[in-house]
Amino acid sequence: MSEFDALCANDGDLAELRSTVRQFLVADRDTFGWQPEIDSWLTSWDAAFSERLADAGFVGLTIPTEYGGHGLGFLHRYVVTEELLGAGAPVAAHWFADRQVAPSLLTYGTEEQRRRLLPGIAAGTLYSAIGMSEHGAGSDLAATATKATRVDGGWAINGTKVWTSGGHRAHFAIVLARTSALDPDHRHAGFSQFIVALDSPGVTISPIITLDGHHHFNEVTFDEVRVADADVLGEIGDGWHQVTAELGFERSGPERILSTATLVIDVIRSLGQQTVDDRTAAEVGDLLGRAMALRQLSVSVARALSAGEDAATRAALVKDLGTRFEQQSVELCAELIDYVSDDAAAERLRAVLATARQHSPMFTLRGGTNEVLRGVIARGLGVR
Repeated sequence: MSEFDALCANDGDLAELRSTVRQFLVADRDTFGWQPEIDSWLTSWDAAFSERLADAGFVGLTIPTEYGGHGLGFLHRYVVTEELLGAGAPVAAHWFADRQVAPSLLTYGTEEQRRRLLPGIAAGTLYSAIGMSEHGAGSDLAATATKATRVDGGWAINGTKVWTSGGHRAHFAIVLARTSALDPDHRHAGFSQFIVALDSPGVTISPIITLDGHHHFNEVTFDEVRVADADVLGEIGDGWHQVTAELGFERSGPERILSTATLVIDVIRSLGQQTVDDRTAAEVGDLLGRAMALRQLSVSVARALSAGEDAATRAALVKDLGTRFEQQSVELCAELIDYVSDDAAAERLRAVLATARQHSPMFTLRGGTNEVLRGVIARGLGVR
């Protein structure tokens, strides 16, 4: 396969899948009237859309059929994700469960956990949050202070998680907690993961309202929250290894390149309807060239995951380069909008631009700050 063919991600049955999901999105938007959004995987929560998407066969693609999924590969999910984000579709409701929790359950979960949770995830009706970050442990998860203490029949969890996306709507969270005392010489040891129902006694969810007045994030406090042994995810003490693998799915996907896709596509489409000078054409070419290079890297991670390979270093690289591109693309689009001759189109684009600017500071923070990720990349390349 040539590099160009790999970049297209249309080999095998992927082209047909891409065409089918595009047709679904056009028809669904015409029928239900949702509007494309910036950062739709974080901000656009539409439970009914997630159910319709699942009914059409586009959720749970990598979940085996015995658990209600479709038994397909990561490239199939990549193609569907790319089309959803390019359309700015409202995917936030099922996003975290489908992207991160399902692969973790398949790798580390018990058979009972898989049969209990995966069918709802594949149906787009079971929502999950991720309980990693804390006030003193954002990108440095080794500083996690939330503790899980052994009690009769299970565990008691105490601590606070922050920036918990969708926590006020999720049914459960995957919580990283320390289960043994901190060893200063082995900071990554002694962690475990737990499946915690967010309606459990002792769970308090407080909203974090962003500057634009929206509620996506939450602070979640656990006060003696009891979790049964059946809700331990993976092995006690193996949490760091599990969370590192999980972050590979979080950091490498097209959402690290396409959060601003609706703005970029609309700006280029508007400029394409008029004559532009060489300088503007060159700026558009630079924008698209960078996007294509990053996409090739992101697709390569999806292919590595499909082959069962370790892609942690490349995933961190995608996240670092991709989120910087997302931020830079916002200001590049701001410059290009000045060249749009259609006043109505320019006004519409500036409204989208304003939203993109509000979200832009988050791009390089969520999923691990880029500074920390560069350390991950350096270690992966053997640099000390």
